Amino acid sequence: MNRRFLLAATAAAALSATLAQPAAATDFKGKTITMIIPFGVGGGSDVWGRFNANLLQKHLPGQPAVVVKNQPGGGSISGANFFAATAKPDGLTILGTSGSTQFPYLLGAPQVKFEYKDWIPILAAPTGGAAYLSSKLGVKSLKELDKIKGQKLHYASQGLTSLDLVPLLGFRMMGLDVNHIIGFPGRGEGRLAFERGETTIDYQTTSAYLRSSMPLIKSGEAIPLFSWGTLDKDGKLARDPNFPDLPHFEEAYEIVFGKKPSGVEWDAMRAFLVAGFPGQKLLVLPKGTPNDIVETYRKAVRDLLKDPEYIAKRDDLIGEYDQLTDKEGEQLYVAATTISPAARDWVRDFLVKNYNAKFD
Repeated sequence: MNRRFLLAATAAAALSATLAQPAAATDFKGKTITMIIPFGVGGGSDVWGRFNANLLQKHLPGQPAVVVKNQPGGGSISGANFFAATAKPDGLTILGTSGSTQFPYLLGAPQVKFEYKDWIPILAAPTGGAAYLSSKLGVKSLKELDKIKGQKLHYASQGLTSLDLVPLLGFRMMGLDVNHIIGFPGRGEGRLAFERGETTIDYQTTSAYLRSSMPLIKSGEAIPLFSWGTLDKDGKLARDPNFPDLPHFEEAYEIVFGKKPSGVEWDAMRAFLVAGFPGQKLLVLPKGTPNDIVETYRKAVRDLLKDPEYIAKRDDLIGEYDQLTDKEGEQLYVAATTISPAARDWVRDFLVKNYNAKFD
């Protein structure tokens, strides 16, 4: 584990140095490229993958067929393990991962047989989200959270090691006493539980928040707290452009406690926050892929990001965030797949002691 973390510190620089070498064009004419999506059909990752697959097919030299292969299982671990074991470095197999793939990797789950540091990123896709509180609690803003100190709140959770690990850690850091009700199938069901008064605190991803949670806030039923935030070019948390009036999590902590967050608990929270939101979805090539193939893919991504079809459909299909490649994509990739050994040990111990989680 220590070696993995030390390697992460130089991963972005190593990727940049390697890929900076001159690369010849690669022609995929007559070829079929398989994009493995380790999730079922119809989910967010599947929609994201198919959207990008269609555009890659258009912009890769030779316009090869890009076929999405859904390979669900183990919360996406099965498909990622399969890619690691079988994908050849010929550019004909690529993998799309999500925060649900990154989380067990960051936690050091024994089922994980892949190493993100071995793979080469060609695209990184951010997303976002924001948290809010029931107005029935009598809190009118983030600055009044001390009014409910010690009061039990209720949150609809999809699972301890799902993306809901971020609010699990985040609400705790904010000093909130939250009962995480495990077993909800999705955030949509969580929002409905909030609307019915069964829960008192919730978060939604950006599109769902803007579409379905904003009416609750405008009607006075909910009080906005903070967004999870995004990363700026220096890798620091910044305000989400979709929520310019909301503080990001780090800002919110400082508003509540009068100081910036620090320590191993914050290191753990930040690692999963980045993997779950600013660096949620990643598209990778396997270890050993030649530079010319990598550059061919990255050029195709640069071209698809300027494609009028991408610009017209992006917001509705994959959210209001710019996908990244080249150096920016590499930096986000490293940030989303790195955690210190101390932070990993802290969150594992926390989940074992407080929620009887198993990592054997």
